[in-house]
Amino acid sequence: MKTRRNVLPAILATLPLAFGIVSGAVAQTYPNKPVRVIVPFPAGGNADILARILGQKMTESLGQQIVVDNRAGAAGIIGAQAAAKSPPDGYTLFMGTTGT
Repeated sequence: MKTRRNVLPAILATLPLAFGIVSGAVAQTYPNKPVRVIVPFPAGGNADILARILGQKMTESLGQQIVVDNRAGAAGIIGAQAAAKSPPDGYTLFMGTTGT
């Protein structure tokens, strides 16, 4: 019981700081630059057509350009590696299948 009383004030003291950080992140607009969708298959295939249809709808709803980037080869591994090595900023999406 004694430990719980000591920890509670520390938790309550950090809450305003945590909410300040979160509110700053929420204030940013997303997306503010084009979003890239990596498709690990050649252009004209089913995954590419689906990515382009979804990209068009996303462009209309987000108001930002969606770029479809075909990275074919090695059964989808080249595209998957490109997506895995991209910065984790939310501006690179991966259009894979269960195989990739």
